[in-house]
Amino acid sequence: MNTESACPGAIKLYRSFLNKLLRNYLIGSLLAVLVVGSAIVLTTLDVPPDEYKRLVFILLISLVFMAAAELTVFYRHLAPIRRGLLSPDADLDELKKAYMQTHRLPLLSVYRILVPHLLGLSIPAVLLTAWMLSKGLLDFPAFYLAVAALGAALVASMHAMFDFFLSTAAIRPLLIELKMQAKKRFQVELDPEGHVFLSIRPKFLVSGMLIGMSPLLLFSLAAQIRLKSLDSAMFQNYWGWAGLILIIDIAFAYTGARLITQDIERPISKLYDAINDIKEGRMTKVQNIYSDEFSKLVAGFNMMVGALQTREEQSQAMLDSYFVTLAVALDARDPYTAGHSLRVAEYSELIGRLCGLSPEDLMVIRKSALLHDIGKIGVRDTVLLKEGRLTDEEFDQIKLHPGLGENILLQIEPKDAMAVLLPGVRSHHERYDGKGYPDGLAGEEIPLLGRIIAVADAYDAMTSDRPYRKGMASSVALLILDEGRGTQWDPVFAKVFVDHMRKQLPSIPKHGA
Repeated sequence: MNTESACPGAIKLYRSFLNKLLRNYLIGSLLAVLVVGSAIVLTTLDVPPDEYKRLVFILLISLVFMAAAELTVFYRHLAPIRRGLLSPDADLDELKKAYMQTHRLPLLSVYRILVPHLLGLSIPAVLLTAWMLSKGLLDFPAFYLAVAALGAALVASMHAMFDFFLSTAAIRPLLIELKMQAKKRFQVELDPEGHVFLSIRPKFLVSGMLIGMSPLLLFSLAAQIRLKSLDSAMFQNYWGWAGLILIIDIAFAYTGARLITQDIERPISKLYDAINDIKEGRMTKVQNIYSDEFSKLVAGFNMMVGALQTREEQSQAMLDSYFVTLAVALDARDPYTAGHSLRVAEYSELIGRLCGLSPEDLMVIRKSALLHDIGKIGVRDTVLLKEGRLTDEEFDQIKLHPGLGENILLQIEPKDAMAVLLPGVRSHHERYDGKGYPDGLAGEEIPLLGRIIAVADAYDAMTSDRPYRKGMASSVALLILDEGRGTQWDPVFAKVFVDHMRKQLPSIPKHGA
């Protein structure tokens, strides 16, 4: 691939990345294959010098096949990363593929070592050894091949574990560079979006069991070969006691790995659940019951939640103040309706509380009621402040204020915060019998906010003084609301409001009494 016009920094980073992968691979190979595997074979097998030379020849030929197979797969695994990082005309999709492939690389390294690496080494080695045995060039029991294959699989597993964790550390600078390129060139934040490429449970269980089992299993295989070659009487009962020890070792390794995994999973799960709560608007803290580094992590998380709660409370107070200020500014246009919006908000919130609505719903009701008449800002003073009866044309202008209010709120950011308030602002003059405005909705077609605010708005309008009339007595207003249940107002909301208010004024006769 042509990288002449690629960023020099990216080229340098990529070469450093390749050097790290190569160094990690060589370290893993030396530890797992040459030191462990070869040392056990060379110190365990009792064969003549000529046969050692033939075994070394088999090993070298097998290494060539292994290198060819593994390099082919390795090149294919790196291809998306190379294109995304080094191609100057790479698009956003190629950068995303490179980013995700980089995240997968540690797991792909496990595949590369357990498949092309292991098979590329084992298959030629087994075939060549079997051929030499058939030709008399090697002289040792054929079951050694099965032992060697098992040992090779065990050594490759250890090698894969080393490479996985070393690759996990090596990919981090590459991920940072890919994120920077996406941000700089496309203004996009690359993120795995919570995708789990390999969960903690299999990672810790497999690693813990390999660490616990491998040395003892390798020793058992080597000891078997050694005892067999010495023709020791111990060999007759060897796997009786060796097998028992291996079973105990496997049980200990699995139990230990399982306990470690669970000890790490628990706090992570608690933190993850708390993060989801915060995402949904619930400021949840995690109980700090840990005695290791997770205690610091949980304490920091809880501090963050506390800061968010304080910020949320401050923002909510500012927002409430903002709504109240708008309502007061609107009411200030007409001294005779001063406090109307605040009273309607209190009555509306009361109705919601009497009907068992949630605190979140009550907050929405209050805000919507505070702004229910915001559209009157667009009505001329000559109409809005007119003393006396309005003409039909003037009343038509008044009837525009619910729609005007909705349009005003649609201009306020953030739009999602305003969206829940719009139904109450637009529909608070709808009638239950469908004869209201602006949309002529009837019954439960009218949004719940509109039906609640309509009751509160009507009561306050009837009991407030106007320049052309005195406000009604509460008993009269409640009687009108009671009579209008099911025609002008929602029967449920009107009833709960009337019943509650009459309890505050017990001398008021109920409708029909």
